[in-house]
Amino acid sequence: FGLRMDSALFSEELSERKVCVVGSELVENYTVYIIDVTDGRHRWTVKHRYSNFHDLHEKLAAEKKVDRRLLPPKKILGKNSKSLVERRQKELELYLQTLLLQFPQATPTALACFLHFHLYEINGITAALAEELFHKGEQLLQAGEVFCLRPLQLYSVSQQLRLAKPTCCNGDARTDLGHILDFTCRLRYLKVSRGPVGSSNIQESSLPFDLSVFKSLLQIQISDCSSEQIEGLSTLRTSLETMNVHQSTQSMMSVLVPEAAEFPQWEPEGAESVCPVTALVPVWRQLTTLDLSHNGISCIDTSVRLIPKVEFLDLSSNQLFSVENLQHLYNLVHVDLSYNNLQVLEAVHTRLGNIKTLNLAGNQLQNLSGLSKLYSLVNLDLSQNQLDQLEEIRNIGSLPCLEKLSLAANPMCIIPDYRTKVLAQFGDRAAEVCLDSRVTTEKELDTVEVLKAIQKAKEVKHRMSSGDKKDARPPAAPLLCSSSSSLSSSAPPASSSTSSSCPTQQTSCQGNHVCIRLKEVLLLGSSGGSSRAVGKINSS
Repeated sequence: FGLRMDSALFSEELSERKVCVVGSELVENYTVYIIDVTDGRHRWTVKHRYSNFHDLHEKLAAEKKVDRRLLPPKKILGKNSKSLVERRQKELELYLQTLLLQFPQATPTALACFLHFHLYEINGITAALAEELFHKGEQLLQAGEVFCLRPLQLYSVSQQLRLAKPTCCNGDARTDLGHILDFTCRLRYLKVSRGPVGSSNIQESSLPFDLSVFKSLLQIQISDCSSEQIEGLSTLRTSLETMNVHQSTQSMMSVLVPEAAEFPQWEPEGAESVCPVTALVPVWRQLTTLDLSHNGISCIDTSVRLIPKVEFLDLSSNQLFSVENLQHLYNLVHVDLSYNNLQVLEAVHTRLGNIKTLNLAGNQLQNLSGLSKLYSLVNLDLSQNQLDQLEEIRNIGSLPCLEKLSLAANPMCIIPDYRTKVLAQFGDRAAEVCLDSRVTTEKELDTVEVLKAIQKAKEVKHRMSSGDKKDARPPAAPLLCSSSSSLSSSAPPASSSTSSSCPTQQTSCQGNHVCIRLKEVLLLGSSGGSSRAVGKINSS
């Protein structure tokens, strides 16, 4: 409301234009006069030397029949003397004030440019934009390029449309507002971003602008604005496919459901509700890509119910502490939650059931148990977190589709043989995983096979030691020896006294117990593709 009030006041003050020559400065060997221009509540500074005044006057005398005697005459001698400069300063100020009075409605183009109206005053801004589109508008539309506009330009167009005045004020058909409206109705790709305001006191972040003049937009990017100053965004729901909003909002609701400020009890159009509602809000019918990165968003609110077709969602560089409400996005494929404040993720698969790419870089994660059921995940970025335990990789080691994994800049990366120990957690799929943007080498795969074999041996030993504790009977030494002889079928035949000597060999058989079992595991592993690792161990 405050923004609308300010713009209304500014519209009423459009006729209050003032010019004052407030000073001068010597540049090289000539004097430059400093002109302070006021238009309503906006002020800016223009600098011109006398020759610029002379050129302006010649154009106005030729085009608008301005009295040639109105401009003070040029001086040759003593042109930079203090007394002459002070007297001329007053005369030039009177000259400019007289011109503004002479043209109260339609400022001549030459005078508007001289006073920089095309940069800071709404009539001059829209006239300059209209003339640009008159010459290049059709070419830009045919090329399908992104067209850039500033909030100040959009504000000026919005204000012009609200004023009860002709669309062309200066009589030049090239500056007619209709050229802008025709262009905005057909434009498909728009970027809105603040620009330099020069010497003016204009604050673009406080100027409201209306996007309802755009009827065919497919993509829009808004940067360095405030969601409060953006009007008419909801009118793009029927056509918009891609929306990027950066450094402009504190909540998703203000972008996706601007009506919520007026109707807090809203529901998506077509949804069933048991609670009383004050408004049914249309969904974003075509929106498939939503990028709200680099904002101040602290939660994923229920406004996501209005974007059911979104496939790509970027919420990076915000202030998120949890992942909520994404279960409403059934088509979600790519999610970027990097550089937030996420510390714990629990049962993420209940909200991100079918995603293929998940970026969690730059958070504070220490535990990966919440990711263990993301069975469709292909790309996972966990770089720059607080992961320090290799055991955590087991939570994602069984994901069947995972191909690319980034763990760079985590504490675990300083562990010796970090890469092979991580890859070993993926078992037979180690060769299919690209870790930290590096393809797994043959040497690493050999080492992985060794680690897998050793791990299997440890597991066998653990199971056997557990079985020995449960078995109350004394050790069966003859059975151990017979097992060893069956495993070593290629060994020389035993003597006839073997069976009688088994009790005396009990100690040596127990000593060889682990070695025999390790060999068994390695032989089993060789039949499953571990021949390289077995060969290395046997040779050693």
